[in-house]
Amino acid sequence: FSAKMFFIKTMCVVITSMYLMTTYAKATNYHLPRHNTSCILVFGDSSVDPGNNNRLSTPAKSNFLPYGKDFFNGQPSGRFCNGRLATDFIAEELGYTNLIKAFLDPNITKKDILHGVSFASADSGYDEYTANITNVISLTKQLEYLRHYKIKLRALVGTKQSEEIIQKALFLVSMGTNDFLQNYYVETTRPKQYNIEQYQNYLISCMLSAIKEMHKLGARKLVVVGVPPFGCIPLVRTLRDDVKCDLQMNNLALSFNSKIQRALKNLKGSSIIIGFVDIYSIILNAIENPRKYGFTETLKGCCGSGTYEYGTTCKDLNTCPDRTKYVFWDSVHLTESMYKIIAEEALELIGYMF
Repeated sequence: FSAKMFFIKTMCVVITSMYLMTTYAKATNYHLPRHNTSCILVFGDSSVDPGNNNRLSTPAKSNFLPYGKDFFNGQPSGRFCNGRLATDFIAEELGYTNLIKAFLDPNITKKDILHGVSFASADSGYDEYTANITNVISLTKQLEYLRHYKIKLRALVGTKQSEEIIQKALFLVSMGTNDFLQNYYVETTRPKQYNIEQYQNYLISCMLSAIKEMHKLGARKLVVVGVPPFGCIPLVRTLRDDVKCDLQMNNLALSFNSKIQRALKNLKGSSIIIGFVDIYSIILNAIENPRKYGFTETLKGCCGSGTYEYGTTCKDLNTCPDRTKYVFWDSVHLTESMYKIIAEEALELIGYMF
């Protein structure tokens, strides 16, 4: 009899819990993801910034046309792209939402909080000084916003469930390009302090400090995205007067990616699962094998002349008629088509890891 009563009580608890979860899901229009991952939390630069810089006093913005030309409503969102970013496609495939919202978006909803957000800021980097150049959100500040996010999440679902959501969340970091292209090779401060090898090591130490802080705040699943082939970026090729990809700059990117991978390998064995997305190889493969991916233009951007325009210098300019044929959207950033390819590659890694 007691065993039977225990079974009945247990079933009542299970049914009640399921009812509450279903009711809450309906109330917030929340859908459980298709993978064992609760949400996605993004840190980085313009490669993953969905519009946080819209709220800042900085020249590093893209909340004007032709940015967003192929976005859902044909309007700019603050993404440095003609449409969606890789993180949007990743979130959609994982079953969260078809858009990752900016944490600073004043219209952010409870549903957005549950699905995950991006703390990323265009022009930011691993180096705190990189973000200070154009008054954007440093990695340290992005981590501070993560703490604020946890408070909002706790208020929404309670302490226990909020901690479970954080521990099952996918943390994604994508930055590093600005540390070299807008800081070290433009400003004079860091070159006086470090040679290029030392500076790479300094950036790695900044990355590791951030990962340790994320882990302390509950991160258990992390994906780090490497840097792209610097020498193939149209603006870099223009400034260095190269017809093809600049080998020296590409070698720098390869060197830094190798250092990232070695550093991440040394973290294995801790209570955090870490993966690396080799964006360098993905982009270079598309550039060297354009037909495979449906591209016809791989070395210049779609906005303006495609050789030097990006951000405000791209504002209101004409664009190429078919953005799907281009790897680069402006002279620095990628098209939605290229970001979709990157997302597909990243999802293979995520599926393997989790």
